[in-house]
Amino acid sequence: MNETAAHQSDHRRTLGWVLLEFFGSMNLAITLLVVVAVASAIGTVLQQNQAYPDYVLKFGPFWFEAFRRLGLYDIYGAGWFVGILAFLILSTSVCLYRQVPGMLREMLRFRANVQARSLRGFHQHAEWRLSDRGLDATQSAVTEVLRARGYRWRAHDGGDHRVVAAMKGRYNRLGYLFTHAAVVMIGIGGLLDGNLWLKLKEWRGEIVLETRDLAARDIPPASRLAPGAVPAFRGNVMLPEGSAANFVFVRARDGFVLQELPFAIELKDFQVAYYDTGQPKSFVSQVLIHDREHLGEQPMEATIRVNHPLTYRGYSIYQSDFGDGGSKLDLRAWPLTVARLEPTEAKGTVGSSLKVGGSNGALTLELNDFRLFNLLPEPDARPGERKFRNFGPSIGFKLRDAAGEAREYFNYMAPVQLEGRWFFISGMRAQPGEPFTYLHIPADPNNSPERFLRFNARLRDSDWLQGILARAVPVADESQEYRRDLERVRLSLVELFAQGGTAAVAERAKTVVPAERLREASALYLNILRDTLAQIFIEVLREEGVDVEHGVGEREETFFNDAVSALSALPSYASPFYLQLSGFQQVEASGLQVTHSGGVSVVYTGFALLVIGVFIMFYTSHRRVWAWLAIEEGMTRLILAGTGNRRQAEFAREFAGLRAMFERRLGPSEEERFAPSAIPSPDALAADAGAK
Repeated sequence: MNETAAHQSDHRRTLGWVLLEFFGSMNLAITLLVVVAVASAIGTVLQQNQAYPDYVLKFGPFWFEAFRRLGLYDIYGAGWFVGILAFLILSTSVCLYRQVPGMLREMLRFRANVQARSLRGFHQHAEWRLSDRGLDATQSAVTEVLRARGYRWRAHDGGDHRVVAAMKGRYNRLGYLFTHAAVVMIGIGGLLDGNLWLKLKEWRGEIVLETRDLAARDIPPASRLAPGAVPAFRGNVMLPEGSAANFVFVRARDGFVLQELPFAIELKDFQVAYYDTGQPKSFVSQVLIHDREHLGEQPMEATIRVNHPLTYRGYSIYQSDFGDGGSKLDLRAWPLTVARLEPTEAKGTVGSSLKVGGSNGALTLELNDFRLFNLLPEPDARPGERKFRNFGPSIGFKLRDAAGEAREYFNYMAPVQLEGRWFFISGMRAQPGEPFTYLHIPADPNNSPERFLRFNARLRDSDWLQGILARAVPVADESQEYRRDLERVRLSLVELFAQGGTAAVAERAKTVVPAERLREASALYLNILRDTLAQIFIEVLREEGVDVEHGVGEREETFFNDAVSALSALPSYASPFYLQLSGFQQVEASGLQVTHSGGVSVVYTGFALLVIGVFIMFYTSHRRVWAWLAIEEGMTRLILAGTGNRRQAEFAREFAGLRAMFERRLGPSEEERFAPSAIPSPDALAADAGAK
């Protein structure tokens, strides 16, 4: 029974020591440090905790899913990273547990119990045989030299011999202890400052990530965190001028939670300074902090700039971004798919939605963005030339159908000059992440899109078109039947062009013309279409009051060519109207980031220990010196030896200095006395004998 218990105890002890050796091994610690360093580098390069659609657009579906499974979008909260960090803390702590007792003993123990034979084996040693000094006098000389060199010493009487053990730089060992303790503290601080606590609450079912686009007041309690619920967080809020918030949004994977604050932040004023090019130079937020518990009824006023955050009650508030805070827009919607000429006037606010009519049912107009400046590369710049131009104010919006499908648009308010001509530019894309395709509407002499829009409306007015085409000047020898057929063809081609552009005309040719005559017929159709469009355009100019009796000028001809190109692109533009920004009242918003770090003091302490530890290790060295004294054959034998734990070349110089001081007090050592330079040469002996 006892033998069995003893065997089990030995087995447990053996297993425990194996585990202790494993967790306390330097190889494991270095491996974990390398993995943590690589992961941290990835987390620095790859922007963390962004919306999942942004990552899909950036990497594509395949790599998005691969990176998501690896947890690269939230590295510092990933299970594998937290596990590795915890193992690193454990491994370093075990190292400290194993090494601290021995290092403390090494710091305090002088090691006076040494033998002469051992000292002679040191690389740095010297010996003296002194006939004129006793043990006490020699020991006194030794201690005086050691004290002068900064050594602390202890004397030991071994009976037939004495040992003076000295050392300095013993606190070098603290460098190792401090650096290892720093790794532990920084690791613990990293765990405290990460989103581990948020994940724990999510795993325990205490919170649920909100994935819907909801206003703060509509977020359910299950997706809210009370102040102090987690020790650390990093959240953002966009504050329009004159508004206040006592919360921030903390993003996590494909959702977010609302973190409440113990105070409210009010944006009193927001100022953005721009360069002459339109590029933002600086932005500043004037804020008021409302906190009745600590400030009473009088709020605290503060200024927040980029890289100059406000710290209040352990919360740091940074200036991170700026955007639109609900600018009021004056809009003019010009119809594109019907014959109506008059626009519809409307007012909207950025962030709001409007119900509008469409050919396939009701659409929702979502006003998403307003920009006062648009700094873009100069279109006419030469390749490699860095030239930028401010394209002026713009609006961004979406048109969403009843099925939820949306197209995104981006319209500039003012006309833009391209290749010497002026255009109203509107961008469109069907999917997020796709590049915008641009519609270029030519501007008329009044810098207005009205001429083009009137031209477009006339193409869709069947009665007006029939009247214009019927007044066409007949060609000689034309029959009535031929004129009617030609009129129907021309009307049909215009209607096809208005519905689908030149692509629709080409498709119609394929269906009615044999393949061997398709090329010839397509060219004929396009010529007829262009002549008809030119006739319609001349009538539009007449309605405008332009004198066309003697033909049109070069400017009108250029406008016509640009208008036909824009009309051909309208079907793919896929909007029932052209939305023109006619006026605005800008409301700016400041993007603030609020952070709370529960482990910041722990991390700072760890960094302080790391700096101190590295300084001690690099600039101090633990050095030991022994002096062994004994009476041999009526003479005092002195053996001096020493060693250092690092920088052996420097210790060699240190020992040479010690030896020189001893030689000045005690005379040459035996190595010096019997060195080849100290033995007279045969010639010198002969000369000395002759002199005698």
